[in-house]
Amino acid sequence: MARIFDVVEYPSEMTDEIVHRFPETGVADLRIGSQIIVRESQRVVFMRDGLALDVFGPGRHTIVTANIPLLVDLIAQERAAPVEIANLKPAFELLLRQFDPKRVSKDMDPEVKRRPAIEEIGRAAAAVWKDIAEQITFIGELSAALFHALLRPHTVRWRDVWRVCERVGVDALPIVALISFLLGMILAFQSAVPMKRFGAEIFVADLIGLSMLRELGPLMTAILLSGRSGAAFAAEIGTMKVNQEVDALTTMGLDPVRFLVAPRIIAVLLMTPLLTLFSNLVGLLGGAVTMQTFGIPFLTFFREADAAVQLRDFLAGFVKTFFFAILVGGIGCLRGLQTKAGASAVGESATSAVVSCIIMLVVVDGLFALAYYVLNI
Repeated sequence: MARIFDVVEYPSEMTDEIVHRFPETGVADLRIGSQIIVRESQRVVFMRDGLALDVFGPGRHTIVTANIPLLVDLIAQERAAPVEIANLKPAFELLLRQFDPKRVSKDMDPEVKRRPAIEEIGRAAAAVWKDIAEQITFIGELSAALFHALLRPHTVRWRDVWRVCERVGVDALPIVALISFLLGMILAFQSAVPMKRFGAEIFVADLIGLSMLRELGPLMTAILLSGRSGAAFAAEIGTMKVNQEVDALTTMGLDPVRFLVAPRIIAVLLMTPLLTLFSNLVGLLGGAVTMQTFGIPFLTFFREADAAVQLRDFLAGFVKTFFFAILVGGIGCLRGLQTKAGASAVGESATSAVVSCIIMLVVVDGLFALAYYVLNI
């Protein structure tokens, strides 16, 4: 079916193109009363079969003639009963005869030609290269913004930072507590059952302490934040990008990275380590509750965990949290700034942010594990 447009406008000053077709594919229907908005640097030309039928200059124009394309579409449809158009003005009937319904129907459903495989590979490679270039540019701009905030703290919008801290940290406490508690319980139960055969239930405290502080606590907290905060950052900034609010900031001379991204990154850097500490404690508590059923008291469990966990184990997991925070906040904001136009663009950006965050978190965690093994930490 042809698309119906009530307003036709091309928001471009035509600085990098000479001619633009509207719509880019297929045909368009214009109602009686449809508005055509022409900018100062533009001219609108109605074309058919390579012939210019009418020209509109700058300004706002209203379509007042009969809607011939809708009649053609009506004739072109395959129906059981014949379609007859009655009481049509002679002038409009002459215009209607100039249209070929079969050609119009073919234009409305054009055949999609599949590109060659080499072209698809080239397009994919170009898209990957463009994404890498945008990431490098974003990393440079973000580094400059954070360095500027470090040198001039008074320029940071601290009210926004505390507001984001509340959403990232305080609002995430219930879900982090629930997941960490259940994770500690499951880990303790799955470990205690086989260890009970050898009378080594007490060493479950060692396992849970080391696992939570070195790996599971930081990683699970970061994954939860990627689903909550990373997606939220992408959706917020993506909506601003679609509504041209980011362009408005640039027009006013404000750096979007310093104005929008830096406060969110600072908030995530402050909250992620604190949430990780909270997750570690709740995870140990969940393990201690489970071990009560195996005859291990709370005090004995925590004493054994304290004896097994050293300071370097705690620092090994705590250092990761800052890298995870930058990944979650940075990827979420980057996907938001990369949001394109369209109704589904914001949702796609949020989904891309979550998927990219989780993949990068696992990769970076694996690199940390390899580095700790090489350094014997």
